[in-house]
Amino acid sequence: MRLIRLFALATPLALLLPLSAQAAWPAGVKASYMKDCTAAASQSVNPELAKQHCTCGADVLEKKFTTEEIKQLMDPKNPPSADLSNRALKEISACKVQK
Repeated sequence: MRLIRLFALATPLALLLPLSAQAAWPAGVKASYMKDCTAAASQSVNPELAKQHCTCGADVLEKKFTTEEIKQLMDPKNPPSADLSNRALKEISACKVQK
């Protein structure tokens, strides 16, 4: 009987875990990221590829980083730690763009 109660309590929590795994971009920060990223990437590739790459990067950050980590990465006044920057670059570099 106790095991059934435990499952009854644990099941809703387990179902909520995927919802809490994704971070939310702070207000206006994603648009700023996309603008800066697209401008920088457009210097090396055509604008459409730049936009695809930047969109993928934004999606990766949203999926694999917390809101607080995203804030740290995007804060122009306080650069993030080297570990956080390297982790973000590694994750974003895995983006595959359709040419």
